[in-house]
Amino acid sequence: MAMSTLFSIAVLVAASFLSSVSKAQISSGSSFYDDFTVNGAVDQFSTSSDGAIWSLALTNATGCGFASNENYMFGWFSMKLKLVGGDSAGVVTAYYMCSDDNTGATRDEVDYEFLGNSTGQPYLIQTNVYKNGTGGREVRHQLWFDPTADFHSYSILWNNHQLVFVVDNIAIRVYKNANYTNNFFPNTQPMYIFSSIWNADSWATDGGLVHTNWSYAPFVSSYTAFTVDACLWVDPYPACINTTTQNWWDQYSAWHLSEDQLLDYAWVQRNLLVYDYCDDTARYPILPEECSLDPYS
Repeated sequence: MAMSTLFSIAVLVAASFLSSVSKAQISSGSSFYDDFTVNGAVDQFSTSSDGAIWSLALTNATGCGFASNENYMFGWFSMKLKLVGGDSAGVVTAYYMCSDDNTGATRDEVDYEFLGNSTGQPYLIQTNVYKNGTGGREVRHQLWFDPTADFHSYSILWNNHQLVFVVDNIAIRVYKNANYTNNFFPNTQPMYIFSSIWNADSWATDGGLVHTNWSYAPFVSSYTAFTVDACLWVDPYPACINTTTQNWWDQYSAWHLSEDQLLDYAWVQRNLLVYDYCDDTARYPILPEECSLDPYS
């Protein structure tokens, strides 16, 4: 299906999470450094003159990243990204939440990974969930727009009932923790917010068959409009954990998708789903237990 057709259909069926988000008092710092700290090669990080847009660059020498100054336990997290344009084969831009800043052996993690492509090929967006250091819960989708042409929002709704990956206010993945105790649901560790750009040409594009062409470097991904409405973690245990249901993101309406949001979600699965680990019986002859949970419930 042509990209323009996909976009037209998406506009027609789009239902917005912002009807709920607008009720909340969402805030973030006035500058990048209020919210984040640069990791890695600082010379690969830059901002626009007004500080509103931040960019990470990858060269054949090194990449770059950033991490939030605070960690959180449940809430709504959103960032607008503009991905590497042109031939970005082998390049991965990662935007994720993680309980550990050193990929620890017992970390919890919730990932967006944007898999670079050869010019003219669709970008793939891969989402993944880790629990106690174990992942393997990958789902891949195509997008209904060109993510390199402009900024688009990528958000995570996280409460004790579900994780929802939301792109331009459309749910593309629902990971449930309801009607069953999902032992693979990340709900015991607070998480920081991270992003990075790195070379993954051993697997990222066509299973590693297409490698990074460094003549196109530097590869640059850009960010803006970070927003968070969440329970800020304060050791040893924040009071807000006991009152999360006072927030829109942990009230009953946020424990499942609305009827309109379910229509969007179903459209994405019919038209844009590329890979779902729950369908991969070669990889998982016995499917992980959470695969039995109904994302439509």
